[in-house]
Amino acid sequence: MTAGSLALHIRAASISDWEVLAALRDLPGVRSGTLRLPFAPPEQTRRWLESLTENDMVIVAELEGQMVGLAGLHRHKGRRRHAADIGMSVHDDYRRRGIGKALLEALTEAADRWLGILRIELTVFTDNEAAIGLYRNAGFVTEGVLKSYALRDGAYADVFAMARLRA
Repeated sequence: MTAGSLALHIRAASISDWEVLAALRDLPGVRSGTLRLPFAPPEQTRRWLESLTENDMVIVAELEGQMVGLAGLHRHKGRRRHAADIGMSVHDDYRRRGIGKALLEALTEAADRWLGILRIELTVFTDNEAAIGLYRNAGFVTEGVLKSYALRDGAYADVFAMARLRA
C-alpha cells in the first residue's frame, strides 16, 4: 500500500510494540479523538495488547520504519457475533495522507472476506469532519447522535453513532 508516494506497511500489532503505541496513543490529536485520558501510564497500552483475544484484530501502519497508525476491529459475542466495533488513530504528523483509509480498508476487507462480520459499528466526535468523511466514503452511515457522550477538553462533546452493513 502507499501513503502519498511512500510505501505503507500494514501488519498485526505485537505486544513488543507497546512502548511505541503508547506514545502514539498519547499524542494530543490522537487522544482528542478517543476516550483516552491524558497522562495514561504507558504500561496501560501493554496490558491492553496482552488482553486481546481471538475476537480482536489490531493492526498498525508503518511508514519508513515509523509507526504512524493503529486500528482495531473488536468482535462482539453471543447473539451480536455478527457485529464488531472499529476504532483507529493516525499519528498527528501524518494525517490526510491515506493512512486512515488504508487501515480502514484492511480491517473492512478482513471483516468481509475472512471473519464474516455483517455489521461494523463506530462512534466519532461530530466535529471530526475528516474522519466522518472517511467513514462515509467507506459505506458507513450515521444512525444517530449521542449527546454529551464524553467530556473532552472541559466540555461535553457529541458523537455520531455510525455503522456499515456488508451488502
